[in-house]
Amino acid sequence: MRAASSEATLAAGQSAAADAGLKAMIPIDRPFLDYALSAFADAGVRDVCLVIGPEHEAIREYYQHVPRRRLDVHFAVQDRPVGTANAVLSARGFAGDDDFLVANSDNYYPAAVIAELRRQPAPALPAFSRAGLLRDGQISPDRIARYALLDIGADAILRRIVEKPSERELAELADAPVSMNCWLFDARIFEACERVPPSSRGEVELPLAVQFAIDHLAMRFRTFPADAPVLDLSYRADVPAVAARLRGSRVEL
Repeated sequence: MRAASSEATLAAGQSAAADAGLKAMIPIDRPFLDYALSAFADAGVRDVCLVIGPEHEAIREYYQHVPRRRLDVHFAVQDRPVGTANAVLSARGFAGDDDFLVANSDNYYPAAVIAELRRQPAPALPAFSRAGLLRDGQISPDRIARYALLDIGADAILRRIVEKPSERELAELADAPVSMNCWLFDARIFEACERVPPSSRGEVELPLAVQFAIDHLAMRFRTFPADAPVLDLSYRADVPAVAARLRGSRVEL
């Protein structure tokens, strides 16, 4: 998000949030994260924990003071940005022994998908169809090729998650559904997040922790089909399209 782009002209507030890398706080009349959290509230979620960095006091300040009727917002601090599995570990005190959802703060997930995920026995995840992501969304086919692919058995149990697939893996899993990093976990995932080795990028990554849990902890991740779009606010060029989709949406926290 910090990278310059000739494909989009942002308003001053949007540009400032992008420069700071605060994707979730990019204003679309109000912060993008408000829309995402409102969808979780629509799906019946009432307690939310935002995992932030030590430098992200602006996020804490905003959500401590914005009017809220449906959501209780808590915070956990990830001391260093060493990967998404570590971010999940940062929220261990909040989750305790309860089942809990994990999602990206720069994605907008449909409330119906979140609600269905909440109805599943943990652990579970939605398996997004490529057609659904392309339909009425702003995600391009070449971006989908960079997402994690799901190898799912006939019993709907996840066998393998392939993060950043190679050309060979893309060919092998040509029709495979996609993970959009939206999960229902139980407390066993914390052991996987602690034990998973760093990736080639030197980070402890959540998809690798899930694969570790499958291979070494005998966890069985149930999947269900999700034929729906997800809005992805990863790059500056995404902002106008995402704003067009969300502007005028009802937001109630």
